[in-house]
Amino acid sequence: MHKIIILGALQGLTEFFPVSSSGHLVIAQHFLDITKDVVFLDLFLHMGTVLALLTFFRKDILLALKNPKMIGLIAIATLITGLIGITFKKNLESLFNSAHYTAIQLLINGVILLAVPLFKDRNREPGTSDSVVIGIAQGISIIPGISRSGLTISSLLAMGIKKEEAFRFSFIASIPAIIGAFLLEAKDIAFSSSYNPITLSAGLAASYLFGMLALFSLGKIIHNKKFHLFGYYCVLLAIILLFFFKI
Repeated sequence: MHKIIILGALQGLTEFFPVSSSGHLVIAQHFLDITKDVVFLDLFLHMGTVLALLTFFRKDILLALKNPKMIGLIAIATLITGLIGITFKKNLESLFNSAHYTAIQLLINGVILLAVPLFKDRNREPGTSDSVVIGIAQGISIIPGISRSGLTISSLLAMGIKKEEAFRFSFIASIPAIIGAFLLEAKDIAFSSSYNPITLSAGLAASYLFGMLALFSLGKIIHNKKFHLFGYYCVLLAIILLFFFKI
């Protein structure tokens, strides 16, 4: 059970911190020697972070649903992400079994984050062009090792969106894409597993609780202009994995 709780906590933290949850799960499964029902397990743990996202942003979601402009912006981002995901899904599936390739992408992810302090804060509100960028960024982040939140928030900051709005818009716009990806993956697997319900519930609870903690912490980190510090972690982790563990 402890291995599943570790994966759940890792999923909760890394789904929202800009360090790539898919990348960390691939690497953690490699070191924990978890090989059975991997896709099912990943999908199940994602349910915890989806619930955390809906809980944390519940007020913002209700406001967005009353705003036709925001609905349109989210729809554009979702459509672009969906097209990229459907088109390249099969080509990218094999990458989820490669810890080596994931480490390389973590290095790239870290470099992107380290560039954030170079972006000027112009305090803009999100517009159509930002939705297009969000959609493309979310599509690219299907690749394990590339963080969805890292790439989308960095892109919005690069385009001059004020930091608090970049945080909020990035995650609200991600909800349809995350749920859509969940349903797309769910239809291809059988919901039966060798893991017992108590073990799975413990992993789900860990994913939810650590997801809430990550969202709360990330909002503070972005406000204090410390978002780029995650880049040092990604670069260091990638170097350790590639050169010391030689994965």
